[in-house]
Amino acid sequence: MPVTSPLSPDELSTDLEFTGARVVVTGGTRGIGAATAALLAESGARVVAIARRSAPVPAGVHLITADLATPDGTHVAAAAALDYLGGIDVLVDNAGGNTQVPDGVLAATDNDWHANLEANLLSVIRLDRALVPHMTAQGSGSVVHVSSNAARFPQANGVPYAAAKAALNCYSKSLATACGPYGVRVTAVMPGVIETDAVEASLVRAAERTGRDLDAVRAEFHQRLAAPIGRPGQPREAAELIAFLASPRASYLTGVAISLDGGLLPTL
Repeated sequence: MPVTSPLSPDELSTDLEFTGARVVVTGGTRGIGAATAALLAESGARVVAIARRSAPVPAGVHLITADLATPDGTHVAAAAALDYLGGIDVLVDNAGGNTQVPDGVLAATDNDWHANLEANLLSVIRLDRALVPHMTAQGSGSVVHVSSNAARFPQANGVPYAAAKAALNCYSKSLATACGPYGVRVTAVMPGVIETDAVEASLVRAAERTGRDLDAVRAEFHQRLAAPIGRPGQPREAAELIAFLASPRASYLTGVAISLDGGLLPTL
């Protein structure tokens, strides 16, 4: 059976009506965040990428370094983004992280739970609280939360992460309900297996922890989470969905969480 290949950036439309839009993308220097920031900048947006550490960014993207896992970091990042952009039209809450628990859910400590809730839920809530009121005040805007298919398909070594992402989906739905009357849409994207540096790093840690060959660990991972489409996703493919949801083309979409997993999720 032939494997479907991802389209190249040149084959994908960049006419998404973002010219002049003021955009903030968290976790904007790696993986899905970097691809999203680049795509929106290519589409004419003025983009601020927020990341914990300095890194190269493409033309049209302005980098702000801050730790969104802390209240002070969130305050600094939000203020700097608003100062640079002069307002905000689109917020992509992409930053997050999976503090894994190799020995399973009963081995998860309070620190494991706190780390996952802080990185994947509370940091998002704090930044939204700082930036979304600027959208509701102007009567327009779009928020996209990058969740995970783990929220609906938790793995044994990542239950705290999955629970935090499930809570993010609930929060995202509630925020959409609250902001809809003010012209602000809120959606969520649930990626499955996307080939990013973070996924590769987790496989390296697993190989080191178990003393197994990295290629064997990688092959087992992809076999366990094999998508019917026949391959893992690419960051640019996730960015395309995020950009669509953030764009005026999705003007009647809000309060939804959309899987992007190549058909991996086994339920309706």
